[in-house]
Amino acid sequence: MKLIVGLGNPGEKYLTTRHNLGFMVVDQFLKDSTPVQRTAWQDEKKFKSDIAKLEWQPKHGALENVILVKPKTFMNKSGMAVGLISAFYKIKPEDIWIVYDELDLPLGHMKIRFGGAAAGHHGVESIIETLGIDKFWRFRMGIGIAHNHDTVAKHNVKNAEDFVLGGFIGKDRSEIKKLIKHGSDALQTALEKGIDTAMNRFNTK
Repeated sequence: MKLIVGLGNPGEKYLTTRHNLGFMVVDQFLKDSTPVQRTAWQDEKKFKSDIAKLEWQPKHGALENVILVKPKTFMNKSGMAVGLISAFYKIKPEDIWIVYDELDLPLGHMKIRFGGAAAGHHGVESIIETLGIDKFWRFRMGIGIAHNHDTVAKHNVKNAEDFVLGGFIGKDRSEIKKLIKHGSDALQTALEKGIDTAMNRFNTK
């Protein structure tokens, strides 16, 4: 069983913000992977999340049960939802995939990696704190300022927080559409051919 969690904040106010990129990617993945009539999310109050379940049958290999999650706890308490679901279904940390926005990566870039520090991302910090371990997979989706613009200083917390809670503007919108599709494709490839193949294909060099 795989637990695929997109990180973001619930509610209309945050729907199109940079910090909700994880939600956008798992939404796209659900649309790309299931018939239209099965793309609805279920509000699971006991898990403090919107949940969608699907069965993934790769061309080669065993069927994989997949649980898609959009926590409704707000970003800084994402670990609460991940902890509740992983404990209930007895899912190992290495079978948890977290999809989220990454300010340290330029806009449009993607990095899949296993383990490591949260690098200042409060949602990932919350998950590490709740699970008591950092050994889970991350699909890091770049939202950082391109090199030809002024850099958002990560140590300037107020500035960084304003930035991630802002929306995509101008040319960024087309870049982010491509990134959302790449994120969905990366998840599909990881399920179909293994996460190493997805890393080789989608990690930005």
